[in-house]
Amino acid sequence: MSKFFKFVVVAFAMLSLSNAADLRVGTNAAYPPFEFINDQNKIAGFDIDLVDALSKKIGFTYEIVNMSFDGLIPALKAGKIDAIAAAMSATPDRVKAVDFTKAYYITENLFIKKAGDNAINSKADLNGKKIAVQLGTVQEIAARELKGAKVMANEDIFAAIMALKNGKVSAVLVDSSIGYGYLKKNPDLAEFLKEPDGSEGFSLAFDKNKKTDLIAKINATIDELKQDGTYDKLLEKYDLK
Repeated sequence: MSKFFKFVVVAFAMLSLSNAADLRVGTNAAYPPFEFINDQNKIAGFDIDLVDALSKKIGFTYEIVNMSFDGLIPALKAGKIDAIAAAMSATPDRVKAVDFTKAYYITENLFIKKAGDNAINSKADLNGKKIAVQLGTVQEIAARELKGAKVMANEDIFAAIMALKNGKVSAVLVDSSIGYGYLKKNPDLAEFLKEPDGSEGFSLAFDKNKKTDLIAKINATIDELKQDGTYDKLLEKYDLK
């Protein structure tokens, strides 16, 4: 190999490295309004805009990587991504595996049924019934604790909603911020119960003990975004306020 060719290879490698994003951020773009595919076929949503706002304040670059929700933490542990921004709650089991930032959005569990279904009005009424959830979520954990309920775990929440609309399940258990969006667009569905989900809310996640300094910066910057009005503008943009 000539010295010139070696120089070109090294220079190209250095250029590629310099153009690489600081963070590969994993998400599951099937959870509107937090992450979804927009009309321009791009990943958008509250979480994506929040990451963008944080990057501008802190000074890092990023790229968004779309994958299944239940595959996010394994991908983080395997080094395929550097962070998670996917409306993820810091459950006790997850905290054992990854580090979380402070919560940036608080939600509740929302139970949805078909409008006009008078047989279901409480959790007790779900005994012996099928209930759909998104795989790997806090709502799946809650659903599996329901006495006698038969849980159908779906790859995304859209599939859970469609299962309800098509009569394959009797109810859907979903995060309230997501569920209300579907209720607005589907008058044939109705809520019948809302309760705390037992978590502190949605947080960004990083591999255990890998990004402690960045987490501290993000926590401080989240407070700044709330103080300067940026956070409220994002809430209004995605009808979350």
